[in-house]
Amino acid sequence: MHIVNEKVQIVARARGLRLPEELEEEIGREMKLRGATFSEVATQLLREAVRMRRVPGIHFLDGLDSRRAAITGTGLEVWEVVATYKSLGEDRAALRESYQWLDDRQLSAALFYYELYPEEIDARLSLEEWWTPEIVWSELPFTRPGRPAPDGGT
Repeated sequence: MHIVNEKVQIVARARGLRLPEELEEEIGREMKLRGATFSEVATQLLREAVRMRRVPGIHFLDGLDSRRAAITGTGLEVWEVVATYKSLGEDRAALRESYQWLDDRQLSAALFYYELYPEEIDARLSLEEWWTPEIVWSELPFTRPGRPAPDGGT
């Protein structure tokens, strides 16, 4: 990876890879589902597999705009736990209290994933910080407190 004009430029090299036919079919299904090229799908799947192997207890979820790291067995995304952790002054005991339904392994997985891949999680945190109540209300005016619902209800 190289930094060019403050943007990340990914350097990729072509590799020869022999795939079993059934795996190639699975990748083909993902290509159709995602509208992506073979290379894009294979790269994403490999990246996720490596990350899940490095951090047991993490899996990936489809979001509206991307696939994101989440804690296995929950719908809770890693960035959500990290945002809470940071808001608590990185106090592990307070984090534990905030997520009483998660065990220590689950919280550790989220924090360790962040330790290994901070740029991914920090980018998501920056995006989430952008969504202030004022911006939400300007984009979705019916969500403003005190406004009647679009169907005339309260």
